[in-house]
Amino acid sequence: MTPERYGKLKALLARRQPDLTVLLDHVHKAHNIAAVVRTCDAVGIGTVHVTAPEGRLERHHGISGGSRKWVRIELHRRVEDMLAGARAAGLQIVAAHPGEACVDFRAIDYTRPTALLMGAELWGLSETGLALADRQVSIPMAGMVASLNVSVAAAVILYEAQRQRDAAGAYQRPFDEHLHADRLFELAYPRLATRFRSAGEPYPRLLPDGRLPPGTQLPEAGDAKA
Repeated sequence: MTPERYGKLKALLARRQPDLTVLLDHVHKAHNIAAVVRTCDAVGIGTVHVTAPEGRLERHHGISGGSRKWVRIELHRRVEDMLAGARAAGLQIVAAHPGEACVDFRAIDYTRPTALLMGAELWGLSETGLALADRQVSIPMAGMVASLNVSVAAAVILYEAQRQRDAAGAYQRPFDEHLHADRLFELAYPRLATRFRSAGEPYPRLLPDGRLPPGTQLPEAGDAKA
């Protein structure tokens, strides 16, 4: 870990928006999920939530541009659990869904803590997802096609959120060591982070130049606590 790379990682995390996320409700196509994740990385979102009733996602290579390394994907078996987590975190849930109750996506204040809820490619959002959302938004369409692909729609809305937040100075915040310490260690030392997690041990706090503190005891590879 060079000081230069460590500085880049700190700058990356300083631009992250911990109170902005995307919730994907039964979006099944792996390439769409990967494309959404790539956009999330571009606008500073560090975590994406996905419903996966079977507890896993199909892998899809070549779409995310390596963004899976930088963006966490948290899986939920039920949309209710996913939305409950967003609600507990104090996020307004904005559902992208055309209908009588929706407003133009640009009318929402995305500088507020926000979770963007997107639905499946063919069926849109579930009734449960819609019922639990705070607001519904749509993207104006002037052509014959009634809707955009889910990954394209997510990008359109997220860049409006990025525009608003950038104007409010949300991307110019100083690095918060306390807020980002664990994630910084995971990005700087991903293999060591896996070993510490497997052993059930906390990550050591890195020195200002990104080095491990002298005398750091590393768990043996494969160590795990029951």
